[in-house]
Amino acid sequence: MPPKQRFTSVWSRQSAPKATPVREQPALSRDHIVKAAVELLDAEGLDALSMRRLGSRLGSGATSIYWHVSNKDQLLELALDEVYSEVRLPDPDVTGWHDTAAAFAYGMREAVLGHPWSVTLIGSMPSIGPNALKAISALSTAMQLGGFAGVTLEFAVSSIVSYTLGATTPEASWINTVGRSGADQSEWVADMSAQLHIAGAEHPELIARYDSLHDLDVTQMRRLSFDYGLSALLDGLALRLHQT
Repeated sequence: MPPKQRFTSVWSRQSAPKATPVREQPALSRDHIVKAAVELLDAEGLDALSMRRLGSRLGSGATSIYWHVSNKDQLLELALDEVYSEVRLPDPDVTGWHDTAAAFAYGMREAVLGHPWSVTLIGSMPSIGPNALKAISALSTAMQLGGFAGVTLEFAVSSIVSYTLGATTPEASWINTVGRSGADQSEWVADMSAQLHIAGAEHPELIARYDSLHDLDVTQMRRLSFDYGLSALLDGLALRLHQT
């Protein structure tokens, strides 16, 4: 039986002792390392990230990186939390729960689509960094101020997060797939359309619906689809709130 793997988070990592000599201080700051890691991930994806490649990109050895993280997973934790830093929410006392929830959803969607590699990490590692916790705390506070309480509060927050990530994950995965292919999106759409007409021959109604949307802007349609689903969810939450 293989040994159990225990989760260790970078956020619980102990700081270096204050008595450490100056000459042993890391040459690079954590912020500098995270920024370079995110840039590498954005440019080349998850498979491209390694301590050696990151050290080379930084013009430094891996020693400075290991000062801040124990392994690659902890480096990815830092990078993922940097994605959450792009989710900026308004003051719920001013905007109310509905608009704050919408801001969270749109902000999270844009952050993930701007860094599509992050979709693989969300759910596979806990989001317990300061930026992630700040965003969730702000959303939870807004929902609580709006009247959600107890387990209903937890369900409402979970519904918003689940919808946002559930709707965004296929988009981000599509971006990752097209990016790895070396082709552009229009080429993929054209290829898929031709093959759909063959594979879906027994479902002419589906092909007809697809063809009716073929000339529309794919990116805009996905944005409108996200907006439609989010509006329906928030309207439903508002209705349930008034019923309690």
